[in-house]
Amino acid sequence: MMGLPLAFTTPLLLAALAGLPLLWFLLRLVPPRPRKVSFAPTRLLLDIPPKEETPARTPWWLTALRLLLAAVIIIAAAGPIWNPPVAGPAASGPVVLLIDSGWPAAASWNSRRTSAEGVVADADLEGRGIVLIPTGEPPLDARVMAPNEARERLRTLAPVPHLPDRAPALASLRKALAAAPEASVVYLSDGVALEGTEGVPADIAAAVGDRPLTTLVDGVEEPLALVAADNAVDALTVKVVRADRDTLPRSGTVRAHDMRGLLLGEAPFAFEPGAKETEARFDVPVEIRNEIARLDVADEASAGAVQLLDKRWRRRAVGIVSGTSADQRQPLLAPSYYLTRALGPFADIRTADGAGTAEAIDRFIDAKLPVIILSDVGTLQPETRARLARWIEGGGVLIRFAGPRLANGSDDLVPVTLRRGGRVLGGSLSWEQPQSLGSFTAEGPFRELAVPNDVTVERQVLAEPDGLLASRTWATLTDGTPLVTGERSGAGALVLFHVTADTSWSNLPISGAFVEMLRRVVALGGSSASEASTDAGGTTTTTGETIAPSRLLDGFGAFRPTTPTAKAIPVGYAGRASADHPPGFYGPPEGLVAVNALLPRDRLVALDLSGLGRLEPYRDATPRDLRAPLLLALLAFLLIDAMIVFLLAGGFTRLTARRAASAALLLALGLAAALPPSPAGAQPRPVAQAAPGTPAAAPDTSMTAGEADFAIQATSATRLAYVVTGDAETDAVSRAGLRGLTTFLGERTALEAGEPMGVDIARDELSFFPLLYWPIVPGAERPSPEALARIDAFMKQGGTIVFDTRDAETTLPGSNGAGSPANDTLRAILSGLDIPELEPVPRDHVLTKAFYLLRDFPGRFTGGTTWVEALPAAEDGEDRPARAGDGVSPVILTSNDLAGAWAVDDAGQPMLPVSGSSQRQRELAYRAGANLVMYVLTGNYKADQVHVPALLERLGQ
Repeated sequence: MMGLPLAFTTPLLLAALAGLPLLWFLLRLVPPRPRKVSFAPTRLLLDIPPKEETPARTPWWLTALRLLLAAVIIIAAAGPIWNPPVAGPAASGPVVLLIDSGWPAAASWNSRRTSAEGVVADADLEGRGIVLIPTGEPPLDARVMAPNEARERLRTLAPVPHLPDRAPALASLRKALAAAPEASVVYLSDGVALEGTEGVPADIAAAVGDRPLTTLVDGVEEPLALVAADNAVDALTVKVVRADRDTLPRSGTVRAHDMRGLLLGEAPFAFEPGAKETEARFDVPVEIRNEIARLDVADEASAGAVQLLDKRWRRRAVGIVSGTSADQRQPLLAPSYYLTRALGPFADIRTADGAGTAEAIDRFIDAKLPVIILSDVGTLQPETRARLARWIEGGGVLIRFAGPRLANGSDDLVPVTLRRGGRVLGGSLSWEQPQSLGSFTAEGPFRELAVPNDVTVERQVLAEPDGLLASRTWATLTDGTPLVTGERSGAGALVLFHVTADTSWSNLPISGAFVEMLRRVVALGGSSASEASTDAGGTTTTTGETIAPSRLLDGFGAFRPTTPTAKAIPVGYAGRASADHPPGFYGPPEGLVAVNALLPRDRLVALDLSGLGRLEPYRDATPRDLRAPLLLALLAFLLIDAMIVFLLAGGFTRLTARRAASAALLLALGLAAALPPSPAGAQPRPVAQAAPGTPAAAPDTSMTAGEADFAIQATSATRLAYVVTGDAETDAVSRAGLRGLTTFLGERTALEAGEPMGVDIARDELSFFPLLYWPIVPGAERPSPEALARIDAFMKQGGTIVFDTRDAETTLPGSNGAGSPANDTLRAILSGLDIPELEPVPRDHVLTKAFYLLRDFPGRFTGGTTWVEALPAAEDGEDRPARAGDGVSPVILTSNDLAGAWAVDDAGQPMLPVSGSSQRQRELAYRAGANLVMYVLTGNYKADQVHVPALLERLGQ
């Protein structure tokens, strides 16, 4: 079954070929003889040999060449076109065309359609009918069509954007073969299927039986598809898969576009020989990755080569602010470590990087982060709190974790009213036993999660019972107390975990439920009802709501308007695209849901078509215009003819005669080009000079001269610092006191500190100093919010501030300065700082043995109490640890006027008297200062000495 493969656009011009014999005769004619004139001396001239001779006639082989040239001109002018033949079975009945019309056939659809048109053309010549059965849209009645009708149907046929179910097409095939037993079958296969559906060839062979069958499968590139897009920590990756019908290597590019179609990036990929999948990787910032809405394979026009991304693929940025000082935690036990590990699989994590609480929050809000986590932040400045509230109203999600600071703070930016202090469950001083996680309420985002049975809570912050507590509780313990509370505020949400983010209060941070709970809370940032939700087992849950299609893909992977046959998807739909739910975006613009042609777990496999009759490749049946190659052949013949004429005319001989002169000329030109240029031609490049009187440009610097001098002086040696209060007498005593303590340290310890410095907390850099002494002046103005933020950052970065009210002698015994003017001023200052829970210095605290063994810390006065950060509760049967980490308390409170006891004049004599025994108390005050400095500089390394007996016992000594 084959038609004529060669055709002409102007066949009448071929009649000129009949004139070629006449042209042969004309070319073979002898040139006319010259007319003879009698001249007497002619006899002499005949004896002279002529320099040039002209042949009497043209050689026959040159004449044949010119005839061939003329024939080429005639054929090229006739417009020859080559139509490649398409193979098909020889039979007398109708031809059944079974065409795979899913998205795998889209990339090479033109070749498939022209092959089908070639089969129809051959059937037309033989007077046979056509039965057309596309697998994407199988006809209900497989009727025999005339070839012209089949051609029109083929022109309108297009691949569908999903993987078709071949079962209905096989049913139509059986009907057609039953109605026409003498029919033959041509199967235009895409050669691929999903894993688990490899039995299609056997079904086709069973339906065809012993009828003539030809299968077209090879000759076109196998389709590529995209699956399993993953917006990971450092990059967005997507897998490129193929069926691997051959083992050849292959490479390409995956492009990323935003919702408007703008190109955001390209990523290469390459298949190794025999590999069925590879990966494309987009190493771009997370902000750009979150804007990607479409991934597609360049030059692969099919719906399977497109991966659409919605908000479920976005990697939300989460900012973490911890109330714990940077050097007061062991890295693997810090709250930020547990949060980082839990958020890492699905969020981009930003940390405060040493900034204070207010500064870090402002930075995260300015960066438009959708989620911020505050871990044990107890006090927020009014300005920061107001900005956070506005940020939540605008759509941000604030997640807070409890801790000692929050339990003893007065911050009200929480979803429920909290009781001051914490609730301890279990331990030697509590009648209550640790509680387990009880249930997840239907009001919260954890309702689909399975309640774990391995979570135990030993301490929590309690909520005051009121009418809103039940509606704002998302997770409860077995005794009914809330574990997680939250509320919607505007477009955002405020969530509180009533335990810490580390394991000091519960083991929730090391459970698998912690990751899933954070995943769902983080998803509240910019979420919509259209986002899919899954239960603990990964099963998609849906509700009765549906989402209408918005923008759909056609079989070639291009967006097209919605069609009436496309149905709405249920909320939470996470299935593969189908005829009812084509791939594309569904839902409103603010909550689009992506449906793709393939699921992340789908893989393509090659069909075994060896049992389906004669296997033929797809031939490129596109008509080819042969005028271009004929014109090239014409040009070649003209060049050959010109060379022959040149040789016959003796041109080669003349050329060799001038060969010596030409060689000499070429040699001279080569020598001239090889000579170096003249030095006179080299002109120096002018150097740009500044105009007279123009000052030189100063180097760019972000630090003033005064700040540079201050930084150099502060870092040239280890120095103690004091806060300049503005009161001349107080500042003079602070300076003299720290100078006296520095001298004592130089005499008794290995520390050789530099001259103390006074600092302005609103202007100077504080991170240069390990210790900051702050004498409280009664009635002093409260520092500005910016200054308090600098102080908060100094403490979070590891610095220690000693607040000294200096009023122990004027307050009642046991009152700890309560009600004194200096204490009121101190409370006003601390109200703007994130201060941890404090306690009097325990007897076994490392501060009591950092250098000297001390019981108390006197100054000029001895009646005041020294306060430090509270230590964690000891486990049953264990000694109370001296420190939970390797750091020191960020704040120390005293009222004993330490600087007054240390102060000396220029002669080295004490400036102020002490309340008790002059020599002994002053000596103890100096020793207290030495312990304080050593504690700040070295941390709690001496606390490890309590473990020496146990270590020696384990070593057998």
